[in-house]
Order: sequence, then structure tokens, then C-alpha cells
Amino acid sequence: MIAILALYISGLFALVETLNASGNKFKDGFIYLCFGFFVENTSFLGLIVYNYFNEIKLKIKIDREHQNEMHKNQIEIQTETMQHIGREIHDNVGQKLTLASLYTQQLAYENKAPHINENIENISAIINQSLSELRALSKNLTDNTIDTNSITVLLEEEFQKVADLKVCKVNFSSDATHLVLPYKTKSVLLRIVQEFLQNSIKYSKCKNIVGLLSKNEETITLSIADDGIGFDVTKKSDGIGLSNIKKRTEIIGGTSTLRSNAQGTHLLISIPILS
Repeated sequence: MIAILALYISGLFALVETLNASGNKFKDGFIYLCFGFFVENTSFLGLIVYNYFNEIKLKIKIDREHQNEMHKNQIEIQTETMQHIGREIHDNVGQKLTLASLYTQQLAYENKAPHINENIENISAIINQSLSELRALSKNLTDNTIDTNSITVLLEEEFQKVADLKVCKVNFSSDATHLVLPYKTKSVLLRIVQEFLQNSIKYSKCKNIVGLLSKNEETITLSIADDGIGFDVTKKSDGIGLSNIKKRTEIIGGTSTLRSNAQGTHLLISIPILS
């Protein structure tokens, strides 16, 4: 539109100058016309460049939304799969082991084979131990702790677990006690904090770990820091690598900043509150 307008205006000036041409007037009209063509082509080229980069930006946005949706679906599928396995363990395998345990106890009680009673008791003990382990596994797989608890409660429990180890002092505080978050957001934040705490305990030689969860009208912020020896954040790692945290945070639409030096490591996560 700008290019066409510029061409019309320049052409108009060129026409006027040409009609009144005398001496250098014809030359001036030609200059106006050339200038109009120059502005038109420049605007046209600018429009092409703008559309090109706009299409790239749109493609990146679509790809990112697609990846986030895939991550969301993957988390939901994994959760459903684990819950299904947990129910199968409890309802199927667990019941069969319970029945086998009752049979062995009945044999030992009736004392029909005194010479193998000791073996029967050993078998019963193994079955009962396996049953206990399967029940614990089933409970973990079907656990809905993340669904039923707030993010504040979940993080308090993680920090308390570290406090119970008594390897360093921990302090967690929150001004977002009644903050309601979707399962995916709580799950990602919890896993990131668990990873940070585990790495701090294992590698940082820290004496203190401090966590803070806060909220304002626009943003949820999670800050967690230790006073350990730090590490090189540019090196790739299977643990608390910057790219690992960044990818997890992007899944829930947030941003992360990880800094580490000889005085300790600090992680800051910000998540916008969607209206």
C-alpha cells in the first residue's frame, strides 16, 4: 500500500513537472519518477523480507506449541500407564500371591508333611516379602499425591526429606500457600526441585539450601540455592544441566536461569500466570 501510494505521488509530481517542462524541468520530472520506482521496489522488498521472517517466527511458534502438546500428552500417557500397571499389580498379581501365601500357611498349619514344613515356611516368607514389595510398588505407581496436594505442600515435603538426612541445613518458605496449579506444572516443578536437591547433597558439599516460592499478579517464581562449591553450567550433564532444566521449564511455559560459581548454585524459575 505504501509502495503504491509513493509511486502515485512520485508519478504525479513527475507528470506536473513534465507538463511544465522547460530546461531542467523535464529532468526533475524524470527524477521524481525514478524516485517513485525506487521507493516502490524498496517497500516491496521490505514486505517480502517482513513476510519471510514473520513466517519463520510463526513456524517456530507452531513447532513450540506442538512440542509442548506432545510433552503434555506424554506426561498424561505415562501417568495413565503407571496407574494401570499399579492397579494390575494390586488386583491381579497381588491377589495371586496372597492366595499362594494362604495355601502355604494352610499346609504348615495342617502339618500334613512335617518333613517339609521348614521349606513351606521359607516359601511363605518369600511370598509375603514379595507381596509386601509389590504392594509398595503398586502404591507408588497409583499415588495421586501430586494431584491432591498443593505445590507448597509438595515442596515442603521434599525439603523435609533433606532435613531428615541431617547432611545440611534447609529452609523453605512460601507466600503462595493457596496457589492452585495444574498437574503438569506441579509435576515439572517437583522433579526439578528433587533433582536440584539431590545434586546439592551429592556433589556441592553445601551447608545450606534455601528455597522460596512466591507469587504476584503476573508471575510465579521459584528460587532455590545452595552455598556449595558450584559447577560449570556450560558442560553437558545427565544431571542438573542447564539444557535439562530449560527444557523442563519450557514445557510449562516458564523461563529458567541457572547460575553457579565457587560460592554456590542458584536456580530461578519464572512462570507467567495465564488469565
